[in-house]
Order: sequence, then C-alpha cells, then structure tokens
Amino acid sequence: MRQNNLAFRIPTPLFGAGLIETIPDSAILANKNANLRDKRDLGIAGHENREGNTGTITRFGWKAQNKSLLIFSGEAYNVEMGVTNELFPQEREENARCLYNGTAEDHTNFDASDATSGLSDVEQFAIFSRFLAPPAPVQTGLTTQQTGAIRDGKAVFERTGCALCHTQSLQTGGSSSQALDNKTANLYSDLLVHHMGSGLADGIVQGTAQGDEFRTAPLWGLGQRIFFLHDGRTADLLQTIKSHASPGSEANAVVARFYGLSDAQKQNLLIFLRSL
Repeated sequence: MRQNNLAFRIPTPLFGAGLIETIPDSAILANKNANLRDKRDLGIAGHENREGNTGTITRFGWKAQNKSLLIFSGEAYNVEMGVTNELFPQEREENARCLYNGTAEDHTNFDASDATSGLSDVEQFAIFSRFLAPPAPVQTGLTTQQTGAIRDGKAVFERTGCALCHTQSLQTGGSSSQALDNKTANLYSDLLVHHMGSGLADGIVQGTAQGDEFRTAPLWGLGQRIFFLHDGRTADLLQTIKSHASPGSEANAVVARFYGLSDAQKQNLLIFLRSL
C-alpha cells in the first residue's frame, strides 16, 4: 500500500487459456492493424503489452502483463498467496520475523518417484490451465425467438463497434499439442490494452499498460459469470457496458452508439452476450 500499487481484483477466467497462449504475435498484430479507419473514427487505438526481455507480446492478466501461463501461475502463487516459487523466489516481505522457511517454498521435487509428482505446484497448475476447454456458447434448447434475438444481438454488437476490440476469433499457431495446434479461438478479444478512462483507472502500471489501460477482456463464457470488470464492481451487465464510458476512454463513441439503440436492440445485445 505504501507503494500506491494496491487495487482490488477478481480472478480472470482460465477456460480456453491454452488457446490464448498459442495465438502467435503475428495474429494479434494483424488484427490490431485491421479495420483501422473504423477504429480511428470511433477513437479506438489500443496496443500490445510486451515482455521486457524478449519483446514478445504478453496476454494474460487484467493488463496483459504476463507472457505465459507458467509465469501467470507463478505470479499468482507469489503475489496472491504469498508462496515463493522457482519463478518468483524472493519473499515480497523480507522482515526476518516473518521468514519461517527457506525459499522457494514451491519447487521441483527431485526425489519424486515419477516425473509427474516431481513437478512443482506452479507447473502443475499451469498445465491444468493450459488444457481447460474454452467456454461454449449456448446452442441447444433455444426457441426460434431466442435464436433470432441472439442473431440480431450479434449484428448489433458488430454494427455498434463492440467487435472492433472484442474480436470474435483469433487463430492459434503451430503447437506441439494437437489440442492447441492451429485452432480457432472464439475468445472475443483483441488481447490488446486500451485506455478505459478515469472511471475504471486503477493507477497501476504493468509493463507498457498505463494506469487507465486494461486488456480487452475475452467475452467467451460471459453468460456464466456473476461479477464484471476488473474489480468485480457490478453484477449488472448493462452497467458494465455503461462503465466503459468515462473521460479518456477509447470506448466513449461506442457506448454513445449503444445509448442510441432502441430498447429492443439493447435487449437483444444483452441476450447475445449472455449466450456466449
């Protein structure tokens, strides 16, 4: 808190994270450079966050601050639970009165009888996350009216400009795992960070993401979530959309278009989002 870097967070969903990890930088950049005129007209910019050593694109976390699921897991163990590990071996508080054991607390067990049980908890958690299936949209048990509302809501989503940041799909690259190799990830995100204005700003800088910048949150599985936005400030999806608008936000023009929709169009848009 003394460093002014404390902000409330809810966890980011990890379903389909292995697909996100496998999307090549080139696919993210190609999508960034697509539809530039439409983006400029609406005040949308956005940029990739990058890893300091390799310069490659990071994509996990609310500010896309982590490169891989392994680093994402190691950071979560250390920062959120205080467990040092082989990726983050230093205690965050080095008060001698609080140091009860050596570091890293979570580590590879070289005395294990088999390779799997020898892996650290962080490595096992990363592997588990990598192969979680992506959320599937609602496709069965729908009435003709519901199907029509979802279809119309998707059209409104695209026409309003939401899809310029919440890109429906990106393609993974070659992977040593068949489950991730050259697959379509219907994540509804460009994996870029965007200025979201003073209303959502937390003042925390992570990598090249500034205090009011956040990664475009993937929308797959949205209908199964309870709380929204990085700090879980609301359970109201309509309020979530409205919160995208504030001074300095790249979403202001899109939200203005949303306000201009008819009640039926707004409702269909919400139905579409809830179907994801």
